[in-house]
Amino acid sequence: MHPVSLLRTPGDGAPPPLPSLRPLRREEVGETMWNDWQWQLRNRLTTAADLARFVRLTDEERAGVAIAPDLFRVGVTPYYASLMDPEHPSCPVRMQSIPVGVEALRAEGELRDPLGEDGLSPAPSIVHRYPDRVLLLALDRCAVYCRHCNRRRLVGQDDGVISRPDLEAALDYIRRTTTVRDVLISGGDPLTLSTDKLEWLISSVRAIDHVDIIRIGTRVPVCLPMRVDDELCAMLKRYHPLFINTHFNHPKELTPEAKRACERLADAGIPLGNQSVLLRRINSSARVLEDLFRGLLRMRVKPYYLFQGDPVFGTDHLRTPVATGIEIMDALRGRLTGMAMPQLVIDAPGGGGKLPIGPNYILSWGTDTLKLRNWEDKIVEYHEPAERDVTCPYDDVWFAGRAR
Repeated sequence: MHPVSLLRTPGDGAPPPLPSLRPLRREEVGETMWNDWQWQLRNRLTTAADLARFVRLTDEERAGVAIAPDLFRVGVTPYYASLMDPEHPSCPVRMQSIPVGVEALRAEGELRDPLGEDGLSPAPSIVHRYPDRVLLLALDRCAVYCRHCNRRRLVGQDDGVISRPDLEAALDYIRRTTTVRDVLISGGDPLTLSTDKLEWLISSVRAIDHVDIIRIGTRVPVCLPMRVDDELCAMLKRYHPLFINTHFNHPKELTPEAKRACERLADAGIPLGNQSVLLRRINSSARVLEDLFRGLLRMRVKPYYLFQGDPVFGTDHLRTPVATGIEIMDALRGRLTGMAMPQLVIDAPGGGGKLPIGPNYILSWGTDTLKLRNWEDKIVEYHEPAERDVTCPYDDVWFAGRAR
C-alpha cells in the first residue's frame, strides 16, 4: 500500500485553508501603519482570537469575552494591547480592557446609570448637573472600552457619531442657557472624531458669547497617542481658553508615545489634567499612585481627580472600599508635592455631584483654637484670629456694573 500524501492539490477534496490572521502587531505592519491613528481604530481587538495574539488568555478572560456582547463591548487598540503583560493576568492594562466572567454579576447598589445622567438631560447630548457647566456628549465611540466605564449604557453601542440634528439641538440649548460658562465635550472620546468634525463642534461652542472655557475629556493620550498630531494641535490652539483632562490609571501607561502626545498638547498651550479612577488590584496602593502622579508631572500633566469607582453594573470586582482611598491619600500627603496630589472624590449616585473626601486632619475645633494632625502624625494647635468679621468692603465697588 502506498503512503497517502498529505499534500493535496486544489479541488481534490482538501479542506479550505484557514483564513490568514490580519496583521495586528507592530512588527507585522511596520512603523508607518502602526503610527496611523485611523488604522489603529479600524483594527481594534474585539475577539478572543485577536486578544490571543497579544496575551495568553485565562479561562476567566475567555469567559468574559464570550459574554461581552450582552454586556459591554470589547475594543482595544493594537497600541494599547502592546502594553499588556502577555503572561500575567493581573497586568493593569489587561484588567482595564479585557472582560472577565464576573462582569455578568450585579452587586448590591449597582446601577445602569449610577450618576443619574439620563434624568439630567434637558436636550439631546446634554447633561446639565451644575448651574454653570454642561456636559456635551459628542459621540459614543472610544479608542478602548474600559471595563470600569460608568457610561457603558451609552458608549460603544453604535460606535459612531451622534447625529448632526442632535448636536445642533445641544448647541441651541447652550446658546439659550446663559448661566453656562463651561462646556465639557466628552462622550465617548471626542478626539477620535476627524479633525474637521471636531473643529466644527468646538468652534460652534466657542462662538457662544457666555461660554468662558471649553474642556475636552479624552483617553486618547493613553491608548491612541498617535492621534495627537500636528494638525490636531494646530486646530485646538485656535480655540483657547481650552483645557484637556485625560485618564491615566497606572504608570505602565506612561510610555514615550504618551509623553510625546501630552507634550505636544502642552506645547500648543493647552493645560492638561488627569482624572484617575481608583481600581482594586490595579492601582489601589500608595506606591503605584505615587509613581503615577510623579510621572504625570514629568509629562506636564497635573493630577486633578482620583475618583472612587462609580457603582455601575458589572464593576464590583474593580471597586475599592472608600477607606482605601482615604488611607492612600493620607500616606501620600507630605511625601508628594501638592502639585502631584489630586482631589479624592465620590461622584454621588443619582446625580448628587462630586463630593470631596479625604483624611481628617482636624482633631478638635474649639472656640478659639483648632487641634490639628499633620502628615507626620504630630499634633499642632492653630489659634483663631481675634477679629472674625470677614466682610470684604470692596466687593460692591468691584462688582458694580459687572453682572452678566
